[in-house]
Amino acid sequence: MTSPMLFSPLTLRSVTLKNRVVVAPMHQYAAHEGFATDWHLVNAGRFAVGGCGLVMMESTKVERRGCGTVGDLGLWRDEFVPGLARCVAFIKTHGAVPAIQLGHSGRKARLTRPWEGQQPLTRDHPEMFDWDGWELVAPSALAHSDKLPTPRAFRRDEIPTVVQHWGEAAARADRAGFEVLEIHAAHGYLIHQFLSPASNRRNDDYGGSLSGRMRFALEVAECVRANWPAEKPLFMRLSCEDDAGWGPEQSVALARELSTKGVDVIDCSSGGMQERSPMEGARASKYGYQVPYAEKIRAEAGMPTMAVGHIVHADQAEAILQAGQADLIALARELLYSPNWAMDAAQKLGADPDFALVPPNYGFWLGKRARSPFEGVPSTYRRGLLTE
Repeated sequence: MTSPMLFSPLTLRSVTLKNRVVVAPMHQYAAHEGFATDWHLVNAGRFAVGGCGLVMMESTKVERRGCGTVGDLGLWRDEFVPGLARCVAFIKTHGAVPAIQLGHSGRKARLTRPWEGQQPLTRDHPEMFDWDGWELVAPSALAHSDKLPTPRAFRRDEIPTVVQHWGEAAARADRAGFEVLEIHAAHGYLIHQFLSPASNRRNDDYGGSLSGRMRFALEVAECVRANWPAEKPLFMRLSCEDDAGWGPEQSVALARELSTKGVDVIDCSSGGMQERSPMEGARASKYGYQVPYAEKIRAEAGMPTMAVGHIVHADQAEAILQAGQADLIALARELLYSPNWAMDAAQKLGADPDFALVPPNYGFWLGKRARSPFEGVPSTYRRGLLTE
């Protein structure tokens, strides 16, 4: 195979990705009072160096109340911009497009990190800052689980201000130099909480019917688009199936509406509304278990989609694109395990025999090794030989 789709360029608005390999947004829980640290620079930078076309930084919070834990990145103040701009500059230098996801945790806020048990935080936590500004809020006064505290329901007159915070954060993301922005509307966080009947019991115009529950998501998309340059693409991540009342048909309906608000790509994930993660269920035991959502929305809403979820092999990713099931392939945990996955996939698919996909600091030496004679051993299998 000489021209795999995975390594073909894709243009969205005025931004061209060199390939279809995307770093999915992954919480790092490593910020200091909302500020990016060296961890973020190294973490994002290694994926750019490894050949990915789009490097998306984690869910970055649009207001203090939206922080999930003490280590979340923030964009609710101008002071956060320079640290993120530093990451952006490095990503661009190495040929990838820098992206950021904007989020708000809603009722899933104010918890310890996952490896610390995701228990409710208290005022005396050693990394705590601005406790009084970290109120637990949600569409309705319903706790995520019986182990977590009950949030305060938003008053109707508060909601437009929250929407505006998304727009202000989008403007800051633009000033930091990001070229793609994604709105996080999945995994049981605030926008998803408005969408799902399991978490939204409002009886005003932001609840009740499907159109009422979609209103917040659509207003956020509209406000972000108004504050995000017209030439830059806008994504939205959805939990296309949450096993709690929101499913693929509702996701298609929302995607159709989002396309009229200037959203360009739907990032198709699942779960997050129940206490149990979808990664723990039988559905997630299959490779590419969320790909059918991307395929359905692409076909029925007529929008480009991004597939994610247990996509681990180069030929698997290529087959998804060749079958027309998605336009982009996002990887998360597989990239944590193998940051040079894109470089390796390009070799396996015959897309980059000279290692031009990666910076010459790597490519020159790897290309030289690939051309070195190993008698009787095909170049594809040279890596890892004990004789090296």
